[in-house]
Amino acid sequence: VTGANGGVGSIAIIILNHLGYEITASTGRPQESEYLTYLGANEIIDRAELASQGKPLNKEIWAGVIDTVGSQTLVNACASTKYRGAVAACGLAGGMDFPATVAPFILRGITLYGIDSVMAPIELRKEAWERLAIELDQTKLETVTTEIQLTDALNISNDILDGKIRGRVVVKL
Repeated sequence: VTGANGGVGSIAIIILNHLGYEITASTGRPQESEYLTYLGANEIIDRAELASQGKPLNKEIWAGVIDTVGSQTLVNACASTKYRGAVAACGLAGGMDFPATVAPFILRGITLYGIDSVMAPIELRKEAWERLAIELDQTKLETVTTEIQLTDALNISNDILDGKIRGRVVVKL
């Protein structure tokens, strides 16, 4: 899980842990290792390992990846995914570009899934919410959630953009 300290990354770790997966969390904030381990991460790696330019194909490491970063991190995630593995791209924190080759797709048969919640049909949304009610540990969800007033949104926005906030921020209206 890349961008592991963010809202999507944190929730992904909780759900994957509940489902019994072994999780590696990628973060630029190693001081948050205890938090990520509490959520269910088995291993913590520095985001620099995935952020720099790599090879078209790297050693096969991941069966699957949830990427919230994009750009070079997504490229390296794909290049390190095992044969017939899957990568879910659901974020752009590192950029919208994708400077990759087709090698992981052709030679390893990996699948890159784009995650879209905007155009998803209502039936799919209902199924997702029902699964979240079962798979998402509510105690851990509370741990990753910071609730703020609308009047505080501007004050916290720079901290969010600077990657200083962990988990998700919910604006109470």
